[in-house]
Amino acid sequence: MTGHTNTRLADLFGLAGWSKGELARLVNRQAAAMGHPQLATDTSRVRRWIDRGETPRDPVPRVLAALFTERLGRVVTIEDLGFVRHGRAGKRQDVRKEDNPDGLPWPPDRTAAVLTEFTGMDLMLNRRGLVGAGAVLAAGSALSSSMTDWLQTDPTRKTTPQRTTDPLHADPAGFDRYEAAPIGSEEIEALEYSVEVFRAWDAQRGGGLQRKAVVGQLNEVGGMLAYRHPNDLQQRLWGVAANLAVLAGWMSHDVGLEPTAQKYFVIAAHAAREQGDRPRAGEALSRAARQMVHLGKPDEALDLMQLAKSGAGEGMLPRTQAMLATIEAWAQASMGRGQAMRRTLGQAEEFFVSDRRDQETPGWMQHFDEADLHGMQALAYRTLADHDAAAALPAQRHAKIALDLRKDGHNRSRLFDYISMASACFIGGDLEQAERYAREALGAMGETSSHRTWHRLEVMYGLTGPYAGDARMGELREQIALALTKSPVTSPRTGQA
Repeated sequence: MTGHTNTRLADLFGLAGWSKGELARLVNRQAAAMGHPQLATDTSRVRRWIDRGETPRDPVPRVLAALFTERLGRVVTIEDLGFVRHGRAGKRQDVRKEDNPDGLPWPPDRTAAVLTEFTGMDLMLNRRGLVGAGAVLAAGSALSSSMTDWLQTDPTRKTTPQRTTDPLHADPAGFDRYEAAPIGSEEIEALEYSVEVFRAWDAQRGGGLQRKAVVGQLNEVGGMLAYRHPNDLQQRLWGVAANLAVLAGWMSHDVGLEPTAQKYFVIAAHAAREQGDRPRAGEALSRAARQMVHLGKPDEALDLMQLAKSGAGEGMLPRTQAMLATIEAWAQASMGRGQAMRRTLGQAEEFFVSDRRDQETPGWMQHFDEADLHGMQALAYRTLADHDAAAALPAQRHAKIALDLRKDGHNRSRLFDYISMASACFIGGDLEQAERYAREALGAMGETSSHRTWHRLEVMYGLTGPYAGDARMGELREQIALALTKSPVTSPRTGQA
């Protein structure tokens, strides 16, 4: 008990619209449904949780998380409620610090519990048709300051022999938890293959159609991690968890579930560190940086990129360094820092050409090829063109190269290239090429379930405004406007996607 108001719980309580007595009754009913019929909560206890900062005993925090998740239509975790969790030795961790409300970084045994709890509630929202976009994004600077030292160290490994039946002492999730049991290498190989299938589907069709399947698979892996397997198998499981969490985050970002996406990226970084793969952890955080640029927060993205690069360590392959550099350049372009952007893109090219093809490229880097390098360069220059129209020409050049190099199965990236090319042509005044690529983009819009493509199409539509008096442009504008009426994106954007 802190003696102070639990402001996080108070805010969520206000949003939910319950009375204290009503919440007490709901807690008792939900606890009974979760197998705890003995629980008896009353109005005075609810008041103490909110007004005096008292942390209730298990299973009440999990029960409250489930109730608020269903009521608000977004994932609400125990940390979101402002509660502390019990450590393995009964110690408490203070998660109420304003600059680090999620108690980052998590201890090793917490990662599997957080992963399973979060995915379970995410699946619950999916089943009931609710929308998970109402939470608040953590600032990139807050994530960076709380995770920097932790990410640069290696996790402590147990030296005592492990038994396959030795469970982790992690908080039980209580939601859609996979019934954990020891597994072998064949099962992990099947899980690793499923990651490749999901990754290919995401590249081709976008994140909307397979997100629930990925989250469900990740939930099962969280249950498997509740048992300690031999170290080699346990590390491979952590690798599967990291890859699935990145995919779940990227797919969530692709359909506009931004706070949910960020949580998955943080989970992925924790899982990768538990695996001992620091470059993977850095790449996961770079996804969160790309998300910040998309949301118009390039300064936060640069904070995250510093964390991603420092956390990835010295074992990063040049191709990974190239990819990280392109994201940093995009953030710089969003801030109008043309000189810094060009310098960073130059570094990206140098890293890419120095990559030794005799080194095995990890699966999570397979999709960053030469086409992606030029696609990101096109996006950076096109973004800079909002500040300096001269950047439109190099944007067109890189977009054309990216389109020529794009392989089958990368439909979403090809669509982004079309939009980058058309947008750069509109800015540069090349209306013939602008119309050509805008129509290519319109023709490809139905091939993916990505909301981000609609955001960028909307921004491209804004660039046609100066040419509204042209007869052909007027017809094109009508077609784009008609297409936008079919957009799944409910809130219009004004910034660059």
